[in-house]
Amino acid sequence: MKLNKDQTFPAQPHLDVWQKLKQFTDARIALGRTGCSVPTKALLEFQLSHAQAKDAVYQSLNIDHISDQLKQLGFETTHVESCADNKEIFLKRPDLGRQLSETSRQKLKNIQLTSNFDVCIVIGDGLSARAIEENAIPFVHQLHTYMKQENWTLAPISIATGSRVALGDEVAQIFNASMLIMLIGERPGLSSPDSMGIYYTWQAHVGSIDSERNCISNVRTAGLSIEIAAQRLFALMKKSKQIQRSGVALKDEHQIPVVEQHQKRQLFFRDSSND
Repeated sequence: MKLNKDQTFPAQPHLDVWQKLKQFTDARIALGRTGCSVPTKALLEFQLSHAQAKDAVYQSLNIDHISDQLKQLGFETTHVESCADNKEIFLKRPDLGRQLSETSRQKLKNIQLTSNFDVCIVIGDGLSARAIEENAIPFVHQLHTYMKQENWTLAPISIATGSRVALGDEVAQIFNASMLIMLIGERPGLSSPDSMGIYYTWQAHVGSIDSERNCISNVRTAGLSIEIAAQRLFALMKKSKQIQRSGVALKDEHQIPVVEQHQKRQLFFRDSSND
């Protein structure tokens, strides 16, 4: 039997030629290698990211904290639930996450309304409660400053648990609101467990379809800033009110000003390779 000589590998990791590109992205590029495997540091970072993504999905929304913060800003709030009353059902039955529970439906109908509303905001946990807890309050505060310029009336803000995007349709229908804004935690990626999505619908109602919605995604510290997201949504809302439509009939024509970057862009995961 012929024996092959043992092959030895260098102890130091082999750096990738794309190493300089890591400063521009959270994507897992230029990981390097040690022998035929990824370096231990890269493996541990991947496992951490995977754990953070799972935690984002299973984390429960802190309803009291969200409600207290909104009340401090002067907003009226209410808590509603979908028919998916636990995480297991929520993940396995997306259809139930799109329907208000009967208790929540009656709760909304019992709220004494003096008139119809221009805007209805629903804050839903979705697939990342963390995204909502970190981004929803400052976004609502920023957007409301723009709304006051138009004297738009705002329905009580609904904080929804077990929620999918379409859950907000019935809330807006009950409140007779012309414009629905659904803030929801997006499905977490391995570099974005804190990403919030915004869905806008004109004259939302039970049975509204996706082509009737406009979406602004990746709202987070390392993604689309809250200020720009609020500006973009406000521009869509003004145009929507003019044409009485949303979705594929409503184009995003908001111009983002060019801002000179005086500071290094802060990524979600700090790159310590050059430390």
